[in-house]
Amino acid sequence: MLGIFNEKLVNAPKELHSPASFNSCTKPKLTHEILQDFISCDSSNAFSMSFGNDALLAHSPSNTPSFIHHRLFSGLDNIYCVFLGSLHNLSKLNKQYGLSKGTNEALFIIVAFRTLRDRGPYPADQVLKELEGSFGFVIYDNKDGTVFVASGSDGQIGLYWGIAADGSVVISENLDIIKASCAKSFAPFPPGCMFHSEHGLMSFEHPTKKMKAMPRIDSEGVMCGANFNVDSQSRSPMMPRVGSEANWATWG
Repeated sequence: MLGIFNEKLVNAPKELHSPASFNSCTKPKLTHEILQDFISCDSSNAFSMSFGNDALLAHSPSNTPSFIHHRLFSGLDNIYCVFLGSLHNLSKLNKQYGLSKGTNEALFIIVAFRTLRDRGPYPADQVLKELEGSFGFVIYDNKDGTVFVASGSDGQIGLYWGIAADGSVVISENLDIIKASCAKSFAPFPPGCMFHSEHGLMSFEHPTKKMKAMPRIDSEGVMCGANFNVDSQSRSPMMPRVGSEANWATWG
């Protein structure tokens, strides 16, 4: 999977930016170069969708042959989702949302997102805690210009994010693509966390705690983005549990 989002659309953590990126032997790349690299990994099956200059999503069902989990792409009502992994309780979730038994994980995530965006009183951390299994996904809501990313708490689906040459945020499970695209400005996306394009990063496992950025130092002794961990000493205001604004589509 690959998601690239314009810096005007996504308010990425400033700690992802490394001043060493433009001084390293590997320079960060522009969007079209990153997409070309991704497509070349599986030129017969990979495809992409662009949304003007704001966003780009690309998907390959076989980008990594050894990947044992589902690789899914779905779109519905101008909402698009790239999903990696599998949900053990998908049948139960589909029944809960009134979906057919054949609904896959990516389509379920879209429907849940749309339902909660439009009328659901549930906060994002509660919804994500109900997902049993290994997962990582990126949602792009083209109607509202919203990006939503989440990674399961078991850490089995590794996602990475970084900053491209033009300041865009790049998200992928392919570490080689991220390294080649973002030079020194990248980091693992923290497990058990979610990111909203307007409101930032938070832990859905520990929603009352703030996230703390810890500088990453690579083998050359150079700062390379940052790891984000839950700050056990901090406390954030809880998201309200009622009302149309208390959902994972508009949370903040």
